[in-house]
Amino acid sequence: MKLKGDQTTARAMNRRLILNLLRREGPRSRADIATVIGLSPAAVTFVVADLLEEGIVTEGKAVPGPAGRRPIPVEINYEHSLALGFKLMVDSVECAATDLATNPVAAMRVGLEGHDPHYVADLLAGTVPALVKLAGRPKAKLAGIGISMPGVINHEQTACVRSHRFQWDNVPLASLVAARVHVPVWLEDDTNAYAIAQQLFGLGRQHRNMAVLAVGVGISCALVIDGKLYRGANGAAGKFGHTLFEEGGRLCECGKRGCLMAYHSELSMLRRWRETTGSEDLGLPELRTALASGDATALTLVRDSGRGIGTALANLVNITDPEIIVAGGEAVSLGDAFLTPLREALTARTFRTAPPLLPDWEDNSWARGAAALVTQKIFDFESSGGVTDIATLGVRGSTSAA
Repeated sequence: MKLKGDQTTARAMNRRLILNLLRREGPRSRADIATVIGLSPAAVTFVVADLLEEGIVTEGKAVPGPAGRRPIPVEINYEHSLALGFKLMVDSVECAATDLATNPVAAMRVGLEGHDPHYVADLLAGTVPALVKLAGRPKAKLAGIGISMPGVINHEQTACVRSHRFQWDNVPLASLVAARVHVPVWLEDDTNAYAIAQQLFGLGRQHRNMAVLAVGVGISCALVIDGKLYRGANGAAGKFGHTLFEEGGRLCECGKRGCLMAYHSELSMLRRWRETTGSEDLGLPELRTALASGDATALTLVRDSGRGIGTALANLVNITDPEIIVAGGEAVSLGDAFLTPLREALTARTFRTAPPLLPDWEDNSWARGAAALVTQKIFDFESSGGVTDIATLGVRGSTSAA
């Protein structure tokens, strides 16, 4: 091997160590960084100089130190770049622009009138200028675009291998969008993207092992094991909603019967409630209102789903032993009526003490998860593809933002 290659690899590894230390613990002096990570002061100085030149880190104010020295801390410049996130849903796209800490600076939603891949790519590309303009940061860099969607995703090829909801097979969506915009584009399963956001700047920031449960239209559970997202051999890990709940039971969207999500997803809860009440126009807001008023039918149904998911989740906990479970998705907005029986069932069925279950419900959390696909590349330093000046951003495609 060439010595230059070795130096480049070492510099990249040191860069990742330094950025992630600053991400987890905040501003640190160069001397502190060298001590904590175990690098030489010279190695830290070289990497910090690169990061300062790129604008990814900045120098803060000097603070008193030992022996009269006043070390200057460095910190991540989270406003250096924008990351765009698109969360694909069946009939709409949730869009967000965030800084490098996944803090939202702009959000919008556009209608999705069809699922043809080229139409979807045109729509996303056409939405980019509107979202960037809404962010109001013309001097920022555009680090890239992250797209999340329900399905089995080939992470290396950034292609959708299979999505039941979109009826897609082997669709290279990231490539289609990248051909229309001049920035890097990444694609990921929506729950995996949400887990990445939780790992970087959310409730999993200080944990190396966690489960991230999502209960919405479907049910899934992403796993972070030893600090890394677990995708499985074929990108299909985490399809928790397709575990068996009742042999030969309700038909699931996957074409099989008896899946957990056919009974206890948010969509399935609403379907069962409509069947019980005989009213077809009831939605999630009405269900929340019924729970708040103490409606016995609504409470029984939601508690039943909480227990069902909690029991199934205990099986996963007994196998993977996470430190915490982060729970997101529309069903979390149902509150204690759903979460309390879930926790009780989880506690009753886990082999040892059940891990804490921490709910996280924000309206734009899923689009922020998609944007985290961009941010992750900066901290992982995995062929990020660079950044693009917003002023020179070019977009091709005839479809404009709705």
